[in-house]
Amino acid sequence: MNFHIMKRLLFRAAAGGLAGGLLLAGGFAEAVDWARATEVYDMGKSVQRALDANQSLRAAEEESKAAESSRKSARGSFGPSLSTEYNYTHVDKDSVSNMRTNKVNTYEWGVGVTQPLFTGFNLLSTYQKAALQAEYSKAMERDTSISLTNTVQETFLSLLSARENVRSAQDSLERLRTQLQVTQAFYDVGLRPRLDVLQAEVDVSDAERQLIVAQNNLETEQVRMNTLLSLPLDADVEYVGSLRQIPFDGTLEPCLAIAYSSRPDIYMAGKSVEMAQKDKMIAASNFYPQLNANVNYSQTGDSMKAYGGSQMDGKPRSWSVGVGARWNLFQWGKDYYNVEASDFLINKVRAEEENLRQEVAYDIMSKLLMIQNARKRIILGQKGLAQAKEAYRMAVARYEAQVGTNLDVLTAQDSLTQAEASLTSAQADYLIALSRIYAAMGQLNPTLVPGKELQEGMK
Repeated sequence: MNFHIMKRLLFRAAAGGLAGGLLLAGGFAEAVDWARATEVYDMGKSVQRALDANQSLRAAEEESKAAESSRKSARGSFGPSLSTEYNYTHVDKDSVSNMRTNKVNTYEWGVGVTQPLFTGFNLLSTYQKAALQAEYSKAMERDTSISLTNTVQETFLSLLSARENVRSAQDSLERLRTQLQVTQAFYDVGLRPRLDVLQAEVDVSDAERQLIVAQNNLETEQVRMNTLLSLPLDADVEYVGSLRQIPFDGTLEPCLAIAYSSRPDIYMAGKSVEMAQKDKMIAASNFYPQLNANVNYSQTGDSMKAYGGSQMDGKPRSWSVGVGARWNLFQWGKDYYNVEASDFLINKVRAEEENLRQEVAYDIMSKLLMIQNARKRIILGQKGLAQAKEAYRMAVARYEAQVGTNLDVLTAQDSLTQAEASLTSAQADYLIALSRIYAAMGQLNPTLVPGKELQEGMK
């Protein structure tokens, strides 16, 4: 039964004045129904919930959609543009010398179509840059998903570790209370001094404080998980899982190959280089002439319909077709230095890309070392825990046989508690390192169990 469920059930029992027998009989059935009503999340379900509901990922998705809309906007610049214009002009009669040629009221309406023919590759480069930006934003969305997955997994594992620490603290407290009872019994019959009882009481108090700290850490991790999953802070959620070791046989070379081909930030760095190159082409477009074709139609009148009238001379409408060219020949080096600045920026992002690849190699290697270190610590922790349990058993037996001291028992109990904590820490660190190396390889792996494709990539 979940610790939080049991705690709340006990609180309800106390508040309602339920008798112990009633709590065990009818309250147990209520607890079972309550436990069933509580939502259960394992690691995979937790990650999926975060990917579906977390607002940081939602922000990345909206940014990706905005970049795609910008790409479509840039694509629209290739087509013709249509514009219309309507004007009204009034002339004072006293200043008019010829009423037939100078209208008092003139209404003009026109429509024009302009088609870019050649812009020095400006339109093409702008569109290509917008398309690259859309791909960049899509990769950033995936990078956010991987980062969020890693955060959820680490928090989930920290919660499991905190739960194990609570269990260990409870066991430790129970052992110390038992030892206190034995010591008190020996003291009562004059076989042990009062000092032994006092030492046992102090250790029980310390164990109670440690249990409170462990329970607080567990509550904190629970609230953090609820936050990452966009759930209410006090939501009745049971997170289930274990710190069992998951096999991982990856080595440096295959892990690096997967990272170089899968990491979103490496992909984004490549797109940054391409976008810098497009910026250079946009800057260089000013060295070329700009050609446009246009078709215009207009009509004039002395009324609002803008088509002829009694005071109009000539034809009320006209149209024209033309091609125009514009070429900036000299701007005091403005365009030249813009292109030169673009070259420097290209070199900059290329250097950043190369540095990123070096950092990725270090990142992969450091995560592999973390896995190896944690794996060794687990082996040592398991051995140390077995030895600590045996030492504690022998210390208790010697104390009860009156050939050992209370200090021996308390020391052995403390060593046992530390051995349990060390093993729990090593197991959690191993799985956390596993989550981090999957993130370092650019892999979205909600359950930390390597899939078939990943296994084949590591062969």
